[in-house]
Amino acid sequence: MSDLETARDLYLSLLSECLIGSLIEDSVLRPYDKQRRDRGLDWPLWGISMIGRQRMAHLRKAMECVLREGVPGDVMETGVWRGGACIFMRAVLKLHGITDRRVWLADSFEGLPPPDPNSFPADSDSTLHTFDRLRASLEDVRENFARYGLLDDQVMFIKGWFRDTLPTAPVSQLALLRLDGDMYESTIITLESLYDRVSPGGFVIVDDYHGVEACRTAVHDFCARRGFRPGIEEIDGMGVYWRA
Repeated sequence: MSDLETARDLYLSLLSECLIGSLIEDSVLRPYDKQRRDRGLDWPLWGISMIGRQRMAHLRKAMECVLREGVPGDVMETGVWRGGACIFMRAVLKLHGITDRRVWLADSFEGLPPPDPNSFPADSDSTLHTFDRLRASLEDVRENFARYGLLDDQVMFIKGWFRDTLPTAPVSQLALLRLDGDMYESTIITLESLYDRVSPGGFVIVDDYHGVEACRTAVHDFCARRGFRPGIEEIDGMGVYWRA
């Protein structure tokens, strides 16, 4: 490994630990548990990503894979919370000197929507919209990017409910699409709106696949409607991915 590769690896490893809040061992509701943080099974108090160490490491591998293989397109996350995963993606692009790809963040920046049981019965019992800790404002997310020196014109924000923003999102091609919207509505609308924009060989990552049944159901319903069965791969027992 060259000195440059070593420095890059050390920076991204340290950045990951900062983003998930493991360096200060912060946690909500219960004492810090390294194993739970590794799999993203708890909520950091001050950290700005809930995806945990394993999903962050996989995100790095996916990003570096599309760069190495030249899979065309931008990268995007739908449901960003405090922006940690997107900050990490922007860091990977910057370390590799990539100036022609953008990082898109789509979120209400007001938390999750109240369930719409008439349109999406699978969300009928969801109470996620009542969790104040799941709300992060656009201003807070922009400030988080700025703190890491990564807020620039390659970072693009799409504010609003997915039903209103994603069908007409100004994104033409994606090398990586990361879904972290928890609910059936958020998942199915993301897939219906953006899946066809994922390049062949691009990554589709679903954060809540094993954590929220409605999310998993939305993935299966979308694939059934399209008549295909993706080669779903496990990440950490919570998140999954496949390549388009």
